Amino acid sequence: MRQKLIAGNWKMNGLTEPGLSLAEELAQRMHRAVELNDPEPPNCDLLLCPPFTLLAPVWSALAGSGISLGGQDCHTEISGAHTGDISAMMLKDAGCTHVILGHSERRQDHGETDAGVKAKAQAAVEAGLVPIVCVGESEGERDSGSALSVIAGQVAGSLPSLVTGEEAVLAYEPIWAIGTGKTATPEDVAEVHGAIRALIAERDGEAAASNLRILYGGSVKPENAEALMATADVDGALVGGASLKADDFWAIAASCP
Repeated sequence: MRQKLIAGNWKMNGLTEPGLSLAEELAQRMHRAVELNDPEPPNCDLLLCPPFTLLAPVWSALAGSGISLGGQDCHTEISGAHTGDISAMMLKDAGCTHVILGHSERRQDHGETDAGVKAKAQAAVEAGLVPIVCVGESEGERDSGSALSVIAGQVAGSLPSLVTGEEAVLAYEPIWAIGTGKTATPEDVAEVHGAIRALIAERDGEAAASNLRILYGGSVKPENAEALMATADVDGALVGGASLKADDFWAIAASCP
């Protein structure tokens, strides 16, 4: 059984307050759940990915809670003359365990390619981080019937060939569902996640079946989380806006069966 992962992507949101207060509240809820079983601890792993400026205070707030910390991007190099960038090793040094890579907003806003995402993912693994590699189709690509072929190309081009299921996470985020309020149906999600798992099985059947986690992202909220988390081959969620509210994020985590 693959343990589900609920990851909060804060994107470019949050100053010290209320970001620090949000992290502290979630940490307190985890402490109460684990120590007092009130409420019952969520049946999943939890991860917060704040902007770079909040990594240090959020890491301190989460200490001892069991909630992990992640970054939102990294460079391919360990260090060097790359003004404005941050390396995977720096994220590791800041307390991160994961890093989101290849998000559609990065691909669109910064022209990131599959090859570039693959190089970043390799750098993350070498630094001891787990890359969360994002893939997803546009609304036009879905309407034209090419969604699965587009995603297959992204998976093949963005995930390092020797990376195993324990070393990486994949996240399916249909571009048309990110921040729009639209959500793919459980049937559509199951089809895509099943196709992704089949692609990985061609590389490593055991990893695909036992430990490769495939998250769904795209307007995940408490109202639809239970149905999505019960969908075949869905191993958690990459949550955007709802991760900025403690009640919503906790409710999504609590929806994991």
